[in-house]
Amino acid sequence: MLFLSLKILIGDKAKFIGIILGLSFSALIITQQAAIFVGLMTRTFGFITDTSQPNIWVMDEKVRYIDDMKPLRDTQLYQVRGIEGVEWAVPFYKGLLKARLRNGNFQMCNVIGIDDATLIGGPPRMLEGELTDLRLTDAIIVNKEGANDKLAIDAGRNGGKLIPLQVGETLEVNDHRAKVVGICETTRTFQSQPVIYTTYSRATTFAPFERKLLSYVLVKSKPGVDPQVLCERIAQYTGLKAYTSPAFKKLTVEYYMWQTGILLNFGVAVFLGFVIGVAISGQTFYNFILDNLRFLATFKAMGANNRLLTKMVLLQAAWVGFIGWGLGIGIAALFGILSRNSPLSFLLPWELYALSCVVMFLITGLAAWIGLYRVYRVDPAIVFKS
Repeated sequence: MLFLSLKILIGDKAKFIGIILGLSFSALIITQQAAIFVGLMTRTFGFITDTSQPNIWVMDEKVRYIDDMKPLRDTQLYQVRGIEGVEWAVPFYKGLLKARLRNGNFQMCNVIGIDDATLIGGPPRMLEGELTDLRLTDAIIVNKEGANDKLAIDAGRNGGKLIPLQVGETLEVNDHRAKVVGICETTRTFQSQPVIYTTYSRATTFAPFERKLLSYVLVKSKPGVDPQVLCERIAQYTGLKAYTSPAFKKLTVEYYMWQTGILLNFGVAVFLGFVIGVAISGQTFYNFILDNLRFLATFKAMGANNRLLTKMVLLQAAWVGFIGWGLGIGIAALFGILSRNSPLSFLLPWELYALSCVVMFLITGLAAWIGLYRVYRVDPAIVFKS
């Protein structure tokens, strides 16, 4: 009987294909929009991910996310270094500064200043040059995306093609000479500005004069010391706020989720995908059940009880839900592969696969539940009516 229910489902090819296409489109929209949202949220804490050497970030207590810098006094670095349980603490500068390109155009850049002595906080991967080259005069390291895009120049006579920024070339950062000594690979950031690494002392020279320029203090806890306990100790003795790297990522994500319109915008898109699934696929599947009430009545007349009919309808719902879900996430995954080298943010963790699967079976299950109400009330006598 159960196998027969699948034959009935597939036999009505027009409705079967319509249900599958509707569910696939719904799964595609839900998965794709959710994956783009997750990718954007990952970019918000890209700098924290790239700066992997420290496990604690120390900052002003009013900081709400990674780009909300409220500078500290240089003397507060030494306060942090004197706290028991700190293996090392180094200064870290992060700011938006204006760079003048070779063709005279200007571009805002994320300038990162790392500790002069240890170079802790540097880029995660060097593509050209060495990190130690930052100790050369006026040296900077530029990320690959910035060098190939916003810091590249249009030759004009070269057919409009961009000429990437190369090692050995010079820029002006806030009217200071800067020489490119390396190209690095970094996580794409939420704001997508070029990233420039240099030493802390040089970054503070590039920056406009201010009384306080220390953005963060990067801290590594000693072996055997609980980072969370050390964060509480730092806060107690310095009056500053200290977060572990995972906690700082969470703080940043929560800010962008609740203090901006990103969650609402993508939530609407995901909700529309659900509505499309219910309105098209669910309605089509419900109509399919109604069109086949005569067959179900026949089964009832042959002695099938409501329990067996329920299994048959749920099997049909599960079958179309699984096929529609598989096609939808397959297209979404292909979309992610094709866009992996583009500026589009796209991250498809396993949780999204599970979420879209639950949504698909929720849609088909809802349609099956409504249809079963009619199935339970069907009169076997309609089989004998003309």
